[in-house]
Amino acid sequence: MLLNPKNYQTTCTDPVFRSLVEKTIEFFENKGLSRIKQDDQSMVWYEDFLDFIKEGQVFATLLTPASYGGNDHNYRWDMRRICEYNEVLGFYGLCYWYAWQVTILGLGPIWMGQNEELKHRTAQLLKQGGVFAFGLSEKNHGADLYSSEMTLEKNPAGGYLANGSKYYIGNGNCAVLVSTFGKYKDSGEYVFFTAEPDQPQYDCVKKIDTSGVRQAYVAEYRLNDYPVKDEDIISTGEHAWNSSLNTINIGKFELGCASVGICTHAFYEALNHASARRLYGRSVTDFPHVRRLFVESYVRLAAMKMFAWRTVDYLQVASDDDRRYLLFNPVVKMKVTGQGEQVIDMLHEIIAAKGYEQDTYFEMAIRDIGMLPKLEGTEHVNMALIIKFVKNYFFSPVDYPEIGRRSEPSDETYLFQQKTGGLATIRFPDYERAYQHFTSENVTLFKKQVDLLREMLVATPPDQEQVKNVDYMLAAGELFTLVVYAQLILEAAQLEGQQPTLVEAIFSCLVTDFSRASLNMVLSYELSEDQEARYKAMIQKPAQQQETFNDLWREVILPLQDEYTMNP
Repeated sequence: MLLNPKNYQTTCTDPVFRSLVEKTIEFFENKGLSRIKQDDQSMVWYEDFLDFIKEGQVFATLLTPASYGGNDHNYRWDMRRICEYNEVLGFYGLCYWYAWQVTILGLGPIWMGQNEELKHRTAQLLKQGGVFAFGLSEKNHGADLYSSEMTLEKNPAGGYLANGSKYYIGNGNCAVLVSTFGKYKDSGEYVFFTAEPDQPQYDCVKKIDTSGVRQAYVAEYRLNDYPVKDEDIISTGEHAWNSSLNTINIGKFELGCASVGICTHAFYEALNHASARRLYGRSVTDFPHVRRLFVESYVRLAAMKMFAWRTVDYLQVASDDDRRYLLFNPVVKMKVTGQGEQVIDMLHEIIAAKGYEQDTYFEMAIRDIGMLPKLEGTEHVNMALIIKFVKNYFFSPVDYPEIGRRSEPSDETYLFQQKTGGLATIRFPDYERAYQHFTSENVTLFKKQVDLLREMLVATPPDQEQVKNVDYMLAAGELFTLVVYAQLILEAAQLEGQQPTLVEAIFSCLVTDFSRASLNMVLSYELSEDQEARYKAMIQKPAQQQETFNDLWREVILPLQDEYTMNP
C-alpha cells in the first residue's frame, strides 16, 4: 500500500517508467536527508534537480503526448505514470514536486491549443530539459479570470505588445515558456500566449518567499511592452477560457498525489521514532493512544491513495460521453489534500516536539502539507463545483460499462480536448453498485447514513433561503463528498483485493466523519424540524472492533517499523 523507495513496487507495466523512478529515488537517496534539509533551510535553488531532469529526459518522457514525441514510443501523457511520479517527488520534498507540477500547468494550454508549430517547439524544449510556467493569477485578483488586467494591444510594427503582471507564478524565473492568460485590449477577448523570461521586456519583479517549498521560485513577473508575435499565440476567445479551466482540471489533480507522498514519508519517520523511544519503561508504541493514532493515520492515508488512484482510472477513460472525472477530480483536490492535513496532525501528536527539529523530514511535512489545499485556492472552490452533481448522482442513474484497473500504457489525449460546460448533463451509474461486495458492519452503517441523506433530499430538500446561504450549502456538501469518497474507495478495494480489515477500518473513519458533518448541520444552521430530525438520525457511532484494530496494528503497521529510513 505505501511507497517504499528501498523496495520500490509499481502497478505500471512500463519498464522505462520504472527505470526513471528508480533513478529518481537514487538521486534523492544519494543526496541524503541532511543535504535536502540544508538546501531547504538556505533556500538554495535546486539546480542539481533540474540537471537531473534534463540528463534523464524525465519531464520530456512523462509530459510529451505521443503525437509530439517523434519516434520515441516512450513519450506519452499517461496519467498513471504522472500520478505516481507526483507521489515520489512529494515523498522527497514538495519543492521538487512544485517544479514538476507548475510545468504540467504551463504545458496544459499549449497541448490544448491549436498552434501546432508551438507544440513541436515545446516538445523540443522539453527534450532540452526545459521547465514551464502558468501565468494565470494576479496580485489583486487571484485566479478571477474575469478581472485579468494583462492585455495585448496591436503593435504598429506588427504583432502585439503585452502589458501587465502576474503573481504567485512557479518557475517564473527560469521557465523556457510561460503560458500567460490575458485579454485583447480592444475587444476584451481572452487570449493565451507564451512569454520568455530571458527577454528584456520580461521583468521578474521578485521571488515571493513562502514558509513551505522554500527552494522553489514563486515569482511576480511583469511584461512591459513585451512583443508577442502571431506564433506566440496559443489560443483565443472561448478556447483560451476553456483551456485555463481544463488545465486546472489536469494540473491541480496532482495536489492530492503529492499529499500522499508527504504523508507516507512522515508516517515512516514517526513510526521509526516512536518505536525506538522509551518512556516510563515502555516503548512509546506500547501506549494505547499512540497505537490508535498510528492505526487511524495509516487507514486515512490508505483511503487517500485508494481514492486518488481510482480517480486516475476515470481520467484515463474520459470522453465526451463519460465525464465523471469532473466530479472525482475536485474531490481529490479538496478531500485528499484535506485528509493529508489530518494525517500529519495525528502523526505530529505522536512525534511531538521531534517534528519541529530541523534535521527531520517531518518539519518540512508540517510546513508543506497545508499548502496543498490552499494552492488550489480554497476548499470552497471545489465544494461549489462538487455540489453541482448531487442531483444526477443520486437520482438519475444510467448504465456504464465497468471500469477496471488500467495499468497498461496509454496516452490520454482527450484531456487536451475536453468538452466543457454542460455539467448538468453528466450522469453516473447507481452508486449502490459499489456496496454489493461488502457487508461488514461499518460499511453497512455508512450505507445507512447515505440512504438517510438521500431520503432527506427527497422529503425535505433545502428551502430557498438555505439554497441562497452559501455557507449552508457548502457544509451540506461535505456529506455528499463523503458519499463519493466512499464509492471510489470501495471500487478500489474490490479491484485491488484489499484486506477486509482495512476496508472496515476505513469505513469506521467515514461513519465518524459523516456523523460529525451531520452534527455540524444541527449545531450551526437553521433547520426545519423534519430536517433536524433527519440530520440527527444520520449521527451514528461506528462499530467498535478491537480485533480489527489489533490485526491492523500487529500485521500491517508494526512490520513497517524500520522498513524505510532515508539515507542521511
